[in-house]
Amino acid sequence: MLGDVVLTQKREMEQRLADLFIPRDVSVPKGMERLVCVVLGPRRAGKSLYAMHRVASLGRFGYVNFDDERLARLEDFDPLLAAIQSVYRKPEHLLLDEVQNVRGWELLVNRLQRQGYRLTVTGSNAHLLSSELATHLTGRHLPIVLFPFSFSEYLKVRVKQPTEAEQREAFRSYAEVGGYPEPLVSRMPHKEYLTTLVRSTLYKDVVARHRVRAAQSLDDLFTHLMANCARPYSWNSLSLAFGGRSVHTLQSYVRYFEEAFLLFSVSRFSFKTREQSKAPRKLYCTDNGLVSSASFRFSADTGRLYENLVAIALRRLALAHRIECYYWQGERQEEVDFVVKQGRAVTALLQVCADASDPQVRRREIRSLIRAGAELKCTNRILLTESEEGEERVSWYGTRARIRVRPLWRWLQQQDLGLAEQTAEAFRTRR
Repeated sequence: MLGDVVLTQKREMEQRLADLFIPRDVSVPKGMERLVCVVLGPRRAGKSLYAMHRVASLGRFGYVNFDDERLARLEDFDPLLAAIQSVYRKPEHLLLDEVQNVRGWELLVNRLQRQGYRLTVTGSNAHLLSSELATHLTGRHLPIVLFPFSFSEYLKVRVKQPTEAEQREAFRSYAEVGGYPEPLVSRMPHKEYLTTLVRSTLYKDVVARHRVRAAQSLDDLFTHLMANCARPYSWNSLSLAFGGRSVHTLQSYVRYFEEAFLLFSVSRFSFKTREQSKAPRKLYCTDNGLVSSASFRFSADTGRLYENLVAIALRRLALAHRIECYYWQGERQEEVDFVVKQGRAVTALLQVCADASDPQVRRREIRSLIRAGAELKCTNRILLTESEEGEERVSWYGTRARIRVRPLWRWLQQQDLGLAEQTAEAFRTRR
């Protein structure tokens, strides 16, 4: 039976390898090929296809997909390994897809590495893979986080060698539909696809895995958080919004969403750890399409969608261990959307404003940058808008500042480029 499963999956994989593949802006650094490559990310973000093309380029390989009900209760892995050996004729490389679905997978990975296999594994649960691999494979694995398409990758699908006008048009579409590969490549309706994907992820990766009884309450919380994406929230305010529901329960639910790569949080910046932990956090979604496909919409659609795009780009850098990301709020409730910290220094302040042509709005955004820069001792102040590019030198209450104004579509491309190299350097530094 296991031989039939492996053979069927091999045929499915060969069909997928023949499909259109958009190269991703990530790679395994040279000299680290023998580490276990762990490809993490949301469901349907392209992890499996990326991993398939990676192992196919390395030589003889075997493949098994654990997102298969026929393997759900597998406890003895030896017959499965024997089937892989037979079907793939003694492969040197193994790709274990959605490996977190089987109990004891981390011990299997550890054993296979000791036996000399070169391994690539994928998973859709951040907590399980990061915590278990850190315990059992300390210093012997390389995590690669693969989100839906970045804007640079999205452009590869839309048009070859796009003009500036075409890039602007593509950016507006990207901000609305997001970067999930399948609906882009196959031209299927985004909203229906993404709505189904969210429901499937909530059930498989949250309700079923964590045995959540109050599935409707969890669904309602997710809807509420998506509707308030990019806005600060506190546990007490969430509890009040849900009729006094336990803060502990709400914290668990939000953690489940984050583990499933649906949402992620950004903390308020403070030099004091205790103040930082108590302050409200801001929640963002891992792809704009998930927000736009929902039945609700932001009250300020464009601005919050643009802010979410910046949050995603910075999240990629944070997961690559290149930066830490926060937001800032002053004593007078001024706010800067993103504080970028590298090491002990704050290296950039970013303010996102879809349209800064209104003088009052522009003053508010720039003054927040000035105050944050003075408090955090950072001169790299950036205002991201839809189309403006330039520089302003301003003065306010005796503080002089230089503000760089950048079009968001151009900034996103420059952030996306070179991310693989940054990941490699960060990993070498940690080792």
